[in-house]
Amino acid sequence: MMIPQVFWLVPIASIVALGMAYYFFTQMMKADEGTPRMKEIALYVRKGAMAYLKQQYKVVGIVFAVLCVLFAFMAYGLNVQNPWVPFAFLTGGFFSGLAGFFGMKTATYASARTANAARESLDAGLKIAFRSGAVMGLTVVGLGLLDIAIWFVVLNHFDADGLISITTTMLTFGMGASTQALFARVGGGIYTKAADVGADIVGKVEADIPEDDPRNPATIADNVGDNVGDVAGMGADLYESYCGSVLSTAALGAAAFGVAGLEIQLKAVIAPMLIAAVGVFLSLLGIFLVRTKEGATMKDLLRSLSVGTNVSAILIAAATFCILYLLDIQNWLGLSFSVIAGLAAGVIIGQATEYYTSHSYKPTQKISEAGQTGAATVIIKGIGTGMISTCIPVITIGVAIMLSYLCANGFDLSMSSESLAHGLYGIGIAAVGMLSTLGITLATDAYGPIADNAGGNAEMSSLGEEVRHRTDALDALGNTTAATGKGFAIGSAALTALALLASYIEEIKIAMTRAGVMMENVKGELISAADANIPDFMNFFQVNLMNPKVIVGAFVGAMAAFLFCGMTMEAVGRAAEKMVQEVRRQFREIAGILEGTGTPDYGRCVEISTRAAQHEMVIPSVLAILIPIIVGCVLGVAGVLGLLVGGLAGGFTLAVFMANAGGAWDNAKKNIEEGAFGGKGSFAHKACIVGDTVGDPFKDTSGPSLNILIKLMSMVSIVMAGLTVAFM
Repeated sequence: MMIPQVFWLVPIASIVALGMAYYFFTQMMKADEGTPRMKEIALYVRKGAMAYLKQQYKVVGIVFAVLCVLFAFMAYGLNVQNPWVPFAFLTGGFFSGLAGFFGMKTATYASARTANAARESLDAGLKIAFRSGAVMGLTVVGLGLLDIAIWFVVLNHFDADGLISITTTMLTFGMGASTQALFARVGGGIYTKAADVGADIVGKVEADIPEDDPRNPATIADNVGDNVGDVAGMGADLYESYCGSVLSTAALGAAAFGVAGLEIQLKAVIAPMLIAAVGVFLSLLGIFLVRTKEGATMKDLLRSLSVGTNVSAILIAAATFCILYLLDIQNWLGLSFSVIAGLAAGVIIGQATEYYTSHSYKPTQKISEAGQTGAATVIIKGIGTGMISTCIPVITIGVAIMLSYLCANGFDLSMSSESLAHGLYGIGIAAVGMLSTLGITLATDAYGPIADNAGGNAEMSSLGEEVRHRTDALDALGNTTAATGKGFAIGSAALTALALLASYIEEIKIAMTRAGVMMENVKGELISAADANIPDFMNFFQVNLMNPKVIVGAFVGAMAAFLFCGMTMEAVGRAAEKMVQEVRRQFREIAGILEGTGTPDYGRCVEISTRAAQHEMVIPSVLAILIPIIVGCVLGVAGVLGLLVGGLAGGFTLAVFMANAGGAWDNAKKNIEEGAFGGKGSFAHKACIVGDTVGDPFKDTSGPSLNILIKLMSMVSIVMAGLTVAFM
């Protein structure tokens, strides 16, 4: 079919994003890295991060090879899958890994330069850290749009089965991205938190030495972990969120507008791609607007970042009206308001997260205050705050789902097939709206670990109190932006996962058609699966709350979220135990460490974190792939839909709780370090350090991995739809 000329804006936007990412990288590299000591510390971190990533990619490569063979057998041996699936799966994983690699490479070069710039001014440090974070944001959206554009052109040329087949096949490269992202998030999260917890317990609590003190053997491993977990892992995570939202919406567009004619159907497919492409240009504008002044408070710094993100969000909202109007899609005005619903939800979730995790506000200040009575009250208060903090995001996502659904179908409550299809397309395009300015929102997230590493470099290089004060301000801001980014990521995951549910139905219909399976419609007539609408599908598979398969599937989905979190939390605990024992051994056996005359064995701590992460990440990650396959074979389509709904509801709420509780504990500690309730070294400080160590795996390992889990289960279900049909 003829591809519209306007589509070529998508690959152009991807090239612009990658070009600007390269520009920001080269500008950062021109900055002075500082003193010889600063360069030495940065080199330690860089080598450790790259060594870890190399080992991780070896493990992931083996998993990908096994899955690729399975998909090839399903496609060419059993003929229950599109033959393009194995190739699409590989490219998704490759680009996801590449996004994480480029982001981490930039971060490991940027931290020392940020610390050195902070010697000049707070604004200089903020600009280097933020624009280095922008390299990650622009790389993710650039590679994502490039991958989407390539596959859309290729499949349009070779796949003659129509837009529904093309878009559902493209979804499978989302599974490759999700699989890579899960390994990156889980492995990186275990690595960084094992080092962080070990460094805090022995260094700050037992030995009473400052954070990032060069006498602490786990310090370098902690700084390496910030990069492999919060940069490489997070980049791979949001790459698959970004691609998943665009691809699932494109698939829904093909299904919802199939009866309107090929021209309208094609416009509905490319609309989310165009919104994402325009978002690239507006993200760039927002990035250049971020700046601050010397002596800025936390609220001033947050306002600086808010200017860039809010301007981009407002402009993409306006641009959406123009895009959908020019495409002349049916009910373009309602769909535009669906996008605004997604954007508004992202902003509200971000603001709610900031309120519950920033020490500028009461919830986190109250946790700091609880430190005066000990670690137990800090943990109790943090858990309670995290639980309460789920209320606003859950209600916000619920309202966004209903608004985007109703705006897209013209407030039609009839639940007819056409109404459902258009409403689900609206939910998908709301997810695209939320992620359309990912170039800048991801920059604010990736900024955090760069600022954290800059603070570590400043401490280990003895740059002085004023510089450390500036890097502490940047780091505290990074803690809040990271928490906000995690809330944003899980919010977008909820909308995307809901859109993927509808895509799963379409893929099951395609698999049934390929297998020659007929089905009854709601009137009892025998029809081809390709001709079935959503009510027909739900009726045929008895997808309702009276079907025990649906209920059991929902229970398994909710359980999967808790099982996954429990396994990753325990993995961090086991790795942290080894780190604590090693740091204690070095303090005990290496003469002169605490006096500053001996040299710690940093490499040994890096090795412990690396081995622990490689070993511990495999079982939870493989389990996330196996659960939907097993449920599909045992409980069928109804069970899988229950599984995905249960996993979405349980996983979303649990992820928000863990991310916000962890962020609040971290900033409660930072609040005391800035002088509240006795300051550094006080009883309250040590109590809040314990709370922070509990919160570390909450916010950086288990919590952020959940948004990948709920989407990966959806992606696996879609890719394995042919196998599920074969077991009917």
